[in-house]
Amino acid sequence: MAVTQSIVHFINRLNDSLCRLVSWLTLVMVIVTLLIVVLRYGFDIGWIAMQESVMYMHAMVFLLGCAHTLRVNEHVRVDIFYRGFSAQKQAKVDVFGTLLFLLPVNIFVLLISYNYVSMSWTLLESSQEAGGLPLVFLLKSLMLIFALLMLLQGIAELLMNIAKVKDASASSSGGDY
Repeated sequence: MAVTQSIVHFINRLNDSLCRLVSWLTLVMVIVTLLIVVLRYGFDIGWIAMQESVMYMHAMVFLLGCAHTLRVNEHVRVDIFYRGFSAQKQAKVDVFGTLLFLLPVNIFVLLISYNYVSMSWTLLESSQEAGGLPLVFLLKSLMLIFALLMLLQGIAELLMNIAKVKDASASSSGGDY
């Protein structure tokens, strides 16, 4: 039980730290976007690299923030019935959803994108735009990081929900588990 709690705690801390990074990155993205607009419309100056940097930051915000969003239960959920369920029933639905959808989909994303990302690294792929960022291989690597973070958070969610189901079962039966 202590090992399970420490695994969950580690994964949650990792995603919380990334969330703080993403929060600051969001502020930087807004400032750079404002700078792009002021330079373009105020001074008729523009750089492709600066515009692409906003796209890179947006990708990082989305792909590095997804696991934290799952952690704090702010992800998109079709919950016609879910919100009316007991905590134990919600935990059972979450275990089922994690095993049937979350983990397999992210394993698929990881497997499918691996060759795509590794080929990009082999080529040290850069922007096709003149003056663009030479870091497309890093941008594509976010797909693997996303899938790994989601898998880790999925494991943490699975462990927490299994513990909820066990705790509810133990308390309802009055015995130890």
